[in-house]
Amino acid sequence: MSTTTVETSAAVNKEDSMAPSPHKATKRGESTAAVRLASHGILIAASLIALFPVAWLVFLSLGPDKDDYLHPGRIWGKMTFDNYTFVLQETKFFDWLQTTMIVTLGTTLIGVVISATTGYAVSRMRFPGYRKFMWVLLVTQMFPVAVLMVPMYQILSELQLIDSYLGLILVYCTTTVPYCAWLMKGYFDTIPFEIDEAGRVDGLTPFGTFARLILPLAKPGLAVAAFYSFLTAFGEVAFAATFMLSDTKYTFAVGLQTFVSEHDAQRNLMAATAVLIAIPVSAFFYFVQKNLVTGLTAGGTKG
Repeated sequence: MSTTTVETSAAVNKEDSMAPSPHKATKRGESTAAVRLASHGILIAASLIALFPVAWLVFLSLGPDKDDYLHPGRIWGKMTFDNYTFVLQETKFFDWLQTTMIVTLGTTLIGVVISATTGYAVSRMRFPGYRKFMWVLLVTQMFPVAVLMVPMYQILSELQLIDSYLGLILVYCTTTVPYCAWLMKGYFDTIPFEIDEAGRVDGLTPFGTFARLILPLAKPGLAVAAFYSFLTAFGEVAFAATFMLSDTKYTFAVGLQTFVSEHDAQRNLMAATAVLIAIPVSAFFYFVQKNLVTGLTAGGTKG
């Protein structure tokens, strides 16, 4: 090999080493640092927007005067928990808590049981008129509260269920069961029918198959139905204000209105009560949140 050839090869290698290296190709599914930064920034901004009303409510609940919401900057120098003390000691808060828990848990339990059995029956059994039956349930959701109020009051009055927990629970079930039945029917459709056949082969009755094989697989759907029933009963105002006459049997939603009169609104006490009311809902959401996402997304497609 000549000296000229060696020099030429060395020069070529030197030029190659000095040339800029090509950028590493981004694989599918990978994201750049800029994209990750932007997505995290959007998520942080959305979280702050969602949390701001809650934080603002807590902040206003610490103001001792009813007009502090007009001048929130003044609250910093006089924060106090007196509003919470007043609500817990001077109002019927614990009576409202008792009524709310009885009504919401009763509605949740009865509503989920009825909607689960209804959804399973329509999903698995082909009895005459099963399609029309589901459409009838859907039609019941078309009537506004103002239309249903008078006939429901008449029915409850004849059954002597006015101002009773059971009467209000039954009224709420008429609202929650139709929607939850459709929800559970869609979820049961995603569970393979072969599981029912395997239960029959093992000697299980239809109810045994439903209780021992299907329900454990339907926990996400049951969680969504329970959460919907709980929130509906917890936050409803019109029926509770009409059918519950005793102030000791008010639900939280109705009891909160007692701080608003014709000429005065004690917004500091309302804010403190709202914060206390949010605790049971937050606790219930914590227990069911693991299954909520799965239950909400299931049932949209079959298979």
